[in-house]
Amino acid sequence: MKRLSDRQVSERLPVRKWIPTPMQIRQYAEASGDFNPIHLDDNYARQAGLGGVIAHGMLLMAQMAAMLTDWIGDEGIISKIDVRFEQMVRPRDTILCSGFIRARSEKVLVCDLAAFNERDERVLSGLAHITVN
Repeated sequence: MKRLSDRQVSERLPVRKWIPTPMQIRQYAEASGDFNPIHLDDNYARQAGLGGVIAHGMLLMAQMAAMLTDWIGDEGIISKIDVRFEQMVRPRDTILCSGFIRARSEKVLVCDLAAFNERDERVLSGLAHITVN
């Protein structure tokens, strides 16, 4: 397997597939303390004009971070991550998290991040700095 220190600009990051379940969203609400009814109560979310419950943005960001940590293993750390939530994620959506290496120095990889749903809508974009050990 290729070492993190040998990765080059424009290389693709691995793809992480995630399908959020209502149970996972509820568990995230309990772990985070974010019990906003738009995440838990379908009727409330519909009345709010959302068409049904949506996943927490930070739960989506956690999936992106998990893709990164699986990729870097013990060869580095995520030293910075910035994301923008672009579309709502709903239970049972199929989400693909990935990206590519935008730039590198001796010790830092700068990665563009993106997550798309099955309708090819970008639901998250961002940037991560990976410090190589």
